[in-house]
Amino acid sequence: MSLKENINMVKEELNSEEKFFEKAVITEKFVKKYKNLMIGGVAFIIIAVGANIVYDANKSATVEEANEVLSALVENPNDANSKTMLKSLSPELYDVWSYSQALVNKDTQALKKLSSSKTTLISDLATYELASSSADTAALSSYSMKQNVIYKDLALVQNAILLLNKKDIEKAHQELKKVSQNSSLNKVVSALLHYGVK
Repeated sequence: MSLKENINMVKEELNSEEKFFEKAVITEKFVKKYKNLMIGGVAFIIIAVGANIVYDANKSATVEEANEVLSALVENPNDANSKTMLKSLSPELYDVWSYSQALVNKDTQALKKLSSSKTTLISDLATYELASSSADTAALSSYSMKQNVIYKDLALVQNAILLLNKKDIEKAHQELKKVSQNSSLNKVVSALLHYGVK
């Protein structure tokens, strides 16, 4: 190797070391400048993950406790402490249990309360049960006019049958026409239209 090549090689090594040190200094400045922000970010992530774990564990424990209280209520429906506890742990589950008890006991007062429940499904079912059990054509009609109700077609058919019994064939016919075409009650509707409503 010639002296010139050695000098060029040493220059290149010095340049690469200089660049390495330059990057190290820049990195050190960056870390010093944003140290608190990076520590805060890591701390935030750790706290968020910890809070999520605690929340999930708490939610799981609440669900488990609500299920135990519900089991106790199934065994003893008159246990006031269990009712209060279930209502505080899971209002939705309490409404489901109350609905089942109202049906078993044919408790219209409980159904009236549940018809304004915040649990949409229970509110819907309780409203239908009230209208159905009272054989009230106005209530059934009002129920069937609501959007996205579960028993819409059943309420229409039931209302039509009540109207048929009152010999109001024209209104019964109108109710049956409101039943959706893809309803599982279409055979019943066809039979009522063919045999009962002429």
